[in-house]
Amino acid sequence: MNKRRRVILLASALTLAAIVAVALARAGTPERPPSVSAPSASPTPIPTPTVVLTPSASPTPTPTPYDGPRNPLTGMPIDSDMSARRPIAVILNNRRIAQPQHGISKADIIYEAPVEGGITRMLAVYQDIADAGVVGSVRSARDCFVELAQGHDAVLIHAGGSPQAYTAIINRGVTSIDGVNGGRTQIFYRDRERRAKMGYEHSLMTSSGLIAEYFPTYKLRLEYRDGYEYGAVFADDGTPAGGAPVSGFTVAFSAAKTTSFSRDASSGQYLVSQYKSAYADGNDGVQLSVTNVIVIETSVSLIPGDSEGRMDVRLTGSGSGYFACGGKLVEINWQKDDVQSPFSLTQKDGTPLTLGRGQSYFCIAPKGALTADGGEAAPKA
Repeated sequence: MNKRRRVILLASALTLAAIVAVALARAGTPERPPSVSAPSASPTPIPTPTVVLTPSASPTPTPTPYDGPRNPLTGMPIDSDMSARRPIAVILNNRRIAQPQHGISKADIIYEAPVEGGITRMLAVYQDIADAGVVGSVRSARDCFVELAQGHDAVLIHAGGSPQAYTAIINRGVTSIDGVNGGRTQIFYRDRERRAKMGYEHSLMTSSGLIAEYFPTYKLRLEYRDGYEYGAVFADDGTPAGGAPVSGFTVAFSAAKTTSFSRDASSGQYLVSQYKSAYADGNDGVQLSVTNVIVIETSVSLIPGDSEGRMDVRLTGSGSGYFACGGKLVEINWQKDDVQSPFSLTQKDGTPLTLGRGQSYFCIAPKGALTADGGEAAPKA
């Protein structure tokens, strides 16, 4: 073996020995896993505060004032403008035997006045009678009712009349439809049940349907006369300032006939009673209730020489009276310039009287007729 070959073999042996030594060294020392950093502690999360959003209160909308048509007799909103249309006035029987009246609760204004024998009758005034249904029983006219109808420029519906009433109707040219002595009787009929139970004189009826059917054929003036104005002033709250609080009161038309008014707390209106029971409409049995009660104090006396004992009731001129609305009663003044004028009502200081929006009940009665609940005299302003 030459020298060069020995050198190569020696180098190879040394290299192999080195490799073996390294392998043995690694086999004797356990292998450590790669270094892993310990997980750091998670930070405690900070809770997000819950925010409760309270909705801001919506501003109360300002109501839009009503600017549509109103009933000129009540001040209440109506579907169509009737400010130029003549109302209809019906004389209603108020004898006890003839109760109940029909259609009275739909009247815009009710007038009660004495006639004869201590009894009273009503003049029911309708700006629009379309919803009244059956109306009656219809009775004969007296001159005071003719004048009250004239004060509204109304078409008067009645069944006969006193001599004084007929004189007034003819001489003054009053538009009237007479169910007894007139030629236009298609709007009237006799109720069989009333005729059997109450008698013939208490059975004459009319209805809103018959009036709607036949009025257009009668060639009547249905518009107010030129220059006419009812003139009443209305407000949402007609409670009189300075009035005395009175929950109820009674108006005595005679020793035999009184009408009572009791304020209903829930509606604010006055419930009407007569003959010791509720004054109810025969169409639905509901007790009559009104917003305003006006007592017209005037002179009531026998008509000289009248064989039936009929009463003369003064309406033209002026006088005092009372007004009740909203639970308060106040003394007022009234004035009626002539037979064609409506009542002009003022407070004692001369300020025009403001009525509450709604129906009105006029009591045409002798002086001293009103007594407040508890038997006290009517409060003075």
